[in-house]
Formats: sequence, structure tokens, C-alpha cells
Amino acid sequence: MSTPERVVDIECETGEGPLWHPGDERLYWSDIPNGRLYRYDPADDDYECVYRDETERIGGFTIQRDGSLLLFQEAGAVRRLSRGDWTTETVVAPDPDRFHERFNDVIADPEGRVFAGVMPDTERDLPGQLYRLDTDGTFSLVRESCVLPNGMGFTPDLSGLYFTDTCEVDPAEPGYIYRYDYDRASGGLSDPEVFVDASDIEGYPDGLTVDSEGHVWSAFWNGGALHRFAPDGTHERTVSFDPRKVSSLTFAGDDYDAAYVTTACVETRETEGSGAGSLYRVDLGVTGRPEFRSAVDP
Repeated sequence: MSTPERVVDIECETGEGPLWHPGDERLYWSDIPNGRLYRYDPADDDYECVYRDETERIGGFTIQRDGSLLLFQEAGAVRRLSRGDWTTETVVAPDPDRFHERFNDVIADPEGRVFAGVMPDTERDLPGQLYRLDTDGTFSLVRESCVLPNGMGFTPDLSGLYFTDTCEVDPAEPGYIYRYDYDRASGGLSDPEVFVDASDIEGYPDGLTVDSEGHVWSAFWNGGALHRFAPDGTHERTVSFDPRKVSSLTFAGDDYDAAYVTTACVETRETEGSGAGSLYRVDLGVTGRPEFRSAVDP
């Protein structure tokens, strides 16, 4: 296992949602509040901002089966982003009467559906929620209330879905990772149980991924670290970072043997830590797995 290496020195306000695109052989990630989408080329050790939305935030995104990107934005809006000309097409129109805030973390399932968290509306005291977007473009509510929906990942046998409730907006809550029973045929979730109670860990669980050994890696916001948990929930390892706000991670490369980690610089590097907002790479001593692709086509 190596020391985290800063590969893109940039002050993203909230760097998030890294995904490896095998067709491009590049890593994509977003800066949520600034509506920007970046990509990093490991071969050239260079990056670029490929898309910027001046009016809407990008809460999360998936890779479609045709290679395009599916952006989850404000008030229920979902848009397909074409690579090359970087133009968008609305797939699901905004519905502000139903969705009061932006999307947050999202994940595609094996059948091309997408589970998508919706942020809480703190001004109106409305909770966060978790929805499922089916391939026909319709949304179903699968978790009516949570504090702050965040990272998700599937168990290797696809019998379970991990779901993070960060709880940062409620200091009385420590943050949890739940494990749901997952039905691949229907996309149904049931019988949630607490997988990780983070009350004894500094910070709050944020983005996550599941490695090839079935262990869960969780990025800890305000905790300056990644934490690895065994399938039974036992804390197994900690990897420390200079930035306090470690937001998410994914495995990348031909063999999925490199982990890329996003961080945030909400205030300044003086307060958030050296390298806050940058993209990091680290060898965690284990490989990951390709993420599933969405197939949403109303």
C-alpha cells in the first residue's frame, strides 16, 4: 500500500463521484456546486474540464451503456452528456414539486437502473430521500427519509446494496452505512440493517466503493481518511490524507488496481488541509471491480 499521491492539484469546492471510463481510459469526476465535470488521463498525466453548467449543479453521474454520461442535477433533472461535442439532452425533465433539492451520489445497478439520493432541503425542513430511476425514465421512492444520502455499492454476489447516510447536517447523529437486501429482478430494496455505526470514527462516512474482496471502502468527510470495513462490518484499515474532507473514491485502470480519491475545499486550504479539493491516487493493495452502466432510455 502506497502513500496517497496528488495527481491533479486543483481546489474543487466539492470534488465528488469519480468514475473510470474504460472506453476513454480516463477518470471522470465532478465539482458539484460549480457544475463542472473533469477528466484525468493517467497516460498523459493531464486533466481538463470537459463540461460546465453555469446554472445547475451536478450531483452525480453514471456512464451509460453507449458510453455517454448521465448527469443527475437539480430538482429531478437528468441529462445525457455526449462525449466529443459535450452537448446535453434532457432525459428526465425537472419536477420541482416532487424533488425539492439536487441529487447527490448515484449508482447504476446490473440491469441499468440508477439509485439516486436527493439532498435534504434544510430551509423547509424536508429530509433527504433515496429514489430508483428505472430504465423507462420513471422514478420510484425507495427510502422516504434520511439525513443526507451518500455513497452506495453492491455486495459481490449482488444480494445486497450498501447505502450511506452521512448525517453531517445533524451533529447528534454519527453517520451510518446500511446494508439492504437487493432484488436484481425488480430493483427492490428491503430489510435494511446497520453495517457501520461511525460514532467512534472521526468525521462522517461519504462516498464508498466495494473492492474485489468484498470489503467496503468509505471516504470520511471531515475525517481526513479512507476506512476499510470487512463484510461483517469490522473496521480493518485506515488510510490518512492531508485534506480533511475526503469525499469519494473509485478503482481505475485496465486492472482496476489504482484507487482515485476526490476531496473538497469548501473554505480554504489553510483550514481544510494541504491539497484540499485535489484528486489523489493511491495503491490500496487490492483491486476493484468495474462499475455497472446505466441504460436509461425513456
